[in-house]
Amino acid sequence: MKLPSFFEEDRLAVEAALELRLPPESAAPSSIHQAMRYSVFAGGKRIRPILCLESARIFSADVSPALYPACALEFIHTYSLIHDDLPALDNDDLRRGKPTCHKKFGEAPAILAGDALLTLAFQVIGETPVPAERCVAILREISRGAGTIDGMVGGQVADIEAEGKKVGPEMLEYIHRSKTAALIRASVLAGALCSGAAPDDVERLRRFGDTIGWAFQVTDDILDVEESSAALGKTAGKDIAQQKATYPSVFGLERSHQIARELSENALRELDSFGPRASRLREIAEFLVLRRA
Repeated sequence: MKLPSFFEEDRLAVEAALELRLPPESAAPSSIHQAMRYSVFAGGKRIRPILCLESARIFSADVSPALYPACALEFIHTYSLIHDDLPALDNDDLRRGKPTCHKKFGEAPAILAGDALLTLAFQVIGETPVPAERCVAILREISRGAGTIDGMVGGQVADIEAEGKKVGPEMLEYIHRSKTAALIRASVLAGALCSGAAPDDVERLRRFGDTIGWAFQVTDDILDVEESSAALGKTAGKDIAQQKATYPSVFGLERSHQIARELSENALRELDSFGPRASRLREIAEFLVLRRA
């Protein structure tokens, strides 16, 4: 499935916003800013910031304030990739088709570049031009999505601890919903909150984001088995090599495809009440599960 037609328009808006909010390479200390910019601009589809923008668009024609949390989400996502690729974690040399940050700049600068991007993310959230209560709500959701309690870091810990072990469906679900779905959920919620969504609508989008994020990671598991490194832009087959807990390893490929489709259908039902206002968000959700690199 190809990217939605409007996706490039959103991506360019995000790229311009990222450029504005990242320090220039010439700013001291230039070495860390070079590493930060290298990883942020190394490619990537900008799925999380675009989810943020399209969620905001359901409730407001002006989505420019949502570019602030959108950038923050991309900074957090990029920091997590930099640290994920380090020798102490996944030990990968390739990311988005290019050498990983630590292969390009060294391990210490890569660690600090990740730290700096995470810090910058929260600075940018604080600058979001919305009422203070909305800013606090956005901060709360993104912090939770990136954190240890049912969040990205907690999921990464569980993922590491599960390597080489027999993992049941409940633990597998916890890992996937934490390490990947939590930040996708936060992306959807940040946009809605930025545009002043009502509490009932926020909860619908919470369920949507959580479920489509889960389906997204199941699809990633499948692609790691079915696609090449060139197609993925990262090393294929790493999950098997590292004995990761994945849906294909627990359920097999055929059932994994079925689970991804079922999750996607459940997620999309949460958008029904928004009607055509959510058509773009719906298209992105379908791409996340039906995609091929």
